[in-house]
Amino acid sequence: MNSLCDKSVLITGAGRGIGKRLALGFAQAGARLGLLARSQAELDMAKLEIEQAKGNALRIRADVRDLEQVMAAVDRMRVVFGGVDALICAAGVQGPIGPLLSSKPRAWNEAIEINLLGVVNSCRAALPGMIERRAGKIIAIAGPGSGHARPNFSASAASKAAVARFVECLAEEVRDHNVQVNAMSPGGSYTHMTDEILSAGEAMAGAKEIENAGQVRITGGEPPEKQIQLALFLASERSNHISGKLIHVNDDWRRYERENMRPELFTLRRVQKI
Repeated sequence: MNSLCDKSVLITGAGRGIGKRLALGFAQAGARLGLLARSQAELDMAKLEIEQAKGNALRIRADVRDLEQVMAAVDRMRVVFGGVDALICAAGVQGPIGPLLSSKPRAWNEAIEINLLGVVNSCRAALPGMIERRAGKIIAIAGPGSGHARPNFSASAASKAAVARFVECLAEEVRDHNVQVNAMSPGGSYTHMTDEILSAGEAMAGAKEIENAGQVRITGGEPPEKQIQLALFLASERSNHISGKLIHVNDDWRRYERENMRPELFTLRRVQKI
C-alpha cells in the first residue's frame, strides 16, 4: 500500500474502538493522521501509541454533530498537512438497547445525530477540498444493522442503514470529480460496545445479541488485520473504480481489485420476488 505513504487521512472517532484500530493501521502504512474525537484523554493515548509506532498524528478535539467544529478540523488538516486525502468516518455510538418504547427519545435521537449526521457533516467539510483537487477517498463505517434487521437496537441499525444509502447517493453525486465514497462493515470487534450489550442483559438486548457479544468477547472478533487491509484498499488508488458500495470485511472484495463490480453488488437494496 505504498500509495498511502505521506497521504493525509482524517479519522473521526479515532480515540477508541474501530477508529483507533484503523488509525494504527494507517500509521504503519505511512499515512499522516488527523485524529478526531470528543475525549482529550483518548486522543492523547491514541497519539502516544501512534508515535511509539513511528507514526505522525495530529490531535483534534471535536464533536461530529457540530459542523463548524468539523470544518475547523479539516481546515487545521489543510494548514498542517496540506489537506485531507482520505476521510474515515468511524465516530459512532450504539444508542439505547431495548425495545423502542422502552428507550429514551433523547438517547435514540442522539444516536442518529452522531452516527448519521456526523458522517454527513464530515463529508460536507472534507469534500470541497477533494473536489478542488479532483481526488479523494471517503470511507464510512457502517456496522451491524446496515444489512439486516437488528431488534432492540433500532437507533443503531436505522442510522447505519441510512449511512449505507447516503454513501450510495453521495458516490453518484461526486463520481465525476474523481472522489470515491464507500461504506465498510468491519464485522464483530471487541470494543466498549460489546460490554454495553453484555451489561444490558438478555431481557433488553435479546438472546442472539448476548450470544454474539459473548463470542466476540472470547475471541476478540474479526482480526484487526482484515479490517485494516480492507480500509487501506478502499483508501488507496487501487480502488479508484469502486464507489457507492457497502463492503463487509468478509466479502470477497480482493477479486474486484482488478475488475469492475456489477452495479447491484454490495449495495443496500430491496430484493423483489417475482
